[in-house]
Amino acid sequence: ITTAAEIEAVTSLKLVKGHAYSVTGAEEVYYRGRPEKLVRLRNPWGEVEWTGAWSDNAPEWNYVDPKQKQALDKQVDDGEFWMAFSDFQRQFTRLEICNLTPDTLTSNDVNKWDLTLFNGQWRRGSTAGGCQNYQATYWTNPQFKIRLDEPDDDHEGSLDEPCCTILVGLMQKNRRRQKKMGEALLSIGYSLYQLENNTDIHANRAFFARNKPAARSDPYVNLREVSSRVKLPRGEYLIVPSTFEPYKNGEFCLRVFSEKRAKTQMIGDVVAAKPYEPHVNNKDIDDEFKTLFQKLSGEDCEVTAIELQTILNRVLVKRKDIKSDGFSINTCREMISLLDTNGTGTLGLVEFKTLWMKIQKYLAIYKKVDSDYSGTIDSHEMRNALREAGFTLNDQLQHSIVIRYACSKLTIDFDGFVACMIRLETLFKVFNLLDKDKSGVIQLALTEWLCCTLV
Repeated sequence: ITTAAEIEAVTSLKLVKGHAYSVTGAEEVYYRGRPEKLVRLRNPWGEVEWTGAWSDNAPEWNYVDPKQKQALDKQVDDGEFWMAFSDFQRQFTRLEICNLTPDTLTSNDVNKWDLTLFNGQWRRGSTAGGCQNYQATYWTNPQFKIRLDEPDDDHEGSLDEPCCTILVGLMQKNRRRQKKMGEALLSIGYSLYQLENNTDIHANRAFFARNKPAARSDPYVNLREVSSRVKLPRGEYLIVPSTFEPYKNGEFCLRVFSEKRAKTQMIGDVVAAKPYEPHVNNKDIDDEFKTLFQKLSGEDCEVTAIELQTILNRVLVKRKDIKSDGFSINTCREMISLLDTNGTGTLGLVEFKTLWMKIQKYLAIYKKVDSDYSGTIDSHEMRNALREAGFTLNDQLQHSIVIRYACSKLTIDFDGFVACMIRLETLFKVFNLLDKDKSGVIQLALTEWLCCTLV
């Protein structure tokens, strides 16, 4: 196969390109006085069968012992057929051997694999980081941790220390459904990295810059599944599945088989928040700021959402180092809702000072994460920005943020960034107020739910 268009094409000898055939048997027969090696195959996706040598009703069967022919020759259109081993070698380019159980051929003991299965997604702009060639985004791929404590029973000390055998299989899901829309199989692969410290934190770009893979799959290939058998010293490892190119949407299933029980988990599945909370008292506010506030707020000394929008956008217009379309009235209302302690719908002096300090903190994070000085944050950089701001989010939430706040070019400007920070602070604040027993679970009546969503 040289192009995607050739997939599903039927050859002149009735083999279907791109199909995964099953090898169901192998036999040796005497053909015209010499041994001939045969392979039995099955096409599980249809009734199209091989029509070359040793196919059903092929003339080669006339020169085989009738009893052996009767035992081997099936004349049913069930997709199963025989072919010469030499033809098999010419017609097929890849043979994958299934590892059913870890039993040895000579052992009488029954052993079973210990299986761990993860389902995940690559999502454009958040978790589709591509392969190691794309250093700026590779670290944003989904990450899984495995701990190998028990060595194999049959370890013979071939390595410096006892080793553990695992099978890793990465399968892309639901690609056949998208074939009608012109979507071909993605080129996929994975790498394993040894972890020095016990950590549950998503590994950053610096980790991959200083660590080389302890093992990896074969070169990236557009197969439905890639797999390999690996022997590793005892320890903790990080598994990173990825597509070859970044920004490719896809779903996958990652399976890890081990001879002994292994501890596994998805990295970054913890959701928590510890945002910046400045403690401001009236006496801590300098006279210059008080005078400025009085000018901005008017006689009532309270800042409304419209006044807040005017104030912030006047400041933004003067900044040439950051890009922004200006704060929307809804964002300003959310800022007031977050900090309005007395329910007036406005901000007093202390509340406004607190908000001002928060925005300054957000600005410092924004500029720190903007590594290319573009004035915007790349959607992959947003993961670092959230961590700097005190938020620990899983991949699903990371993707939700990209969908809501990133533009079509997958960048987030300053007003979008602040809006995201304010929204997250509000959501965590409301949840913590309702989670009275700190169980991490809340139950809401319809009225309570509506009140929360309208905050």
